[in-house]
Amino acid sequence: MPFLDITVIPVPTANKAAYLQHSRETTVHFKQAGALKVTECWGEDVPEGKVTDFKKAVQLKEDETVAVGWITWPDRATRDKAWEVLMQDEAMMNMEMPFDGKRMIFAGFDVLIDS
Repeated sequence: MPFLDITVIPVPTANKAAYLQHSRETTVHFKQAGALKVTECWGEDVPEGKVTDFKKAVQLKEDETVAVGWITWPDRATRDKAWEVLMQDEAMMNMEMPFDGKRMIFAGFDVLIDS
């Protein structure tokens, strides 16, 4: 079953083009490391919740938009090995992020249903 790395990122709305370019550049590295697919999404209908929501989760500021993305790996073993390699890749590690990485949420998930 595939394994996913999922991110929720607060991106300055004015940096949308820079964010897309950053994503295109990192996608090359992810795919070279074994990723099957990289998906990026730009928040268009992100409601405010009463208890929690995407905006609260990343401490979204007024001039920011929530971006959500995921990397699809064939399995967890491929993902774990890929991240070992990627964390040693100077080009990958020296990329400037067009967002506040400290407020990015990320985690790995086993896929239970993929229909």
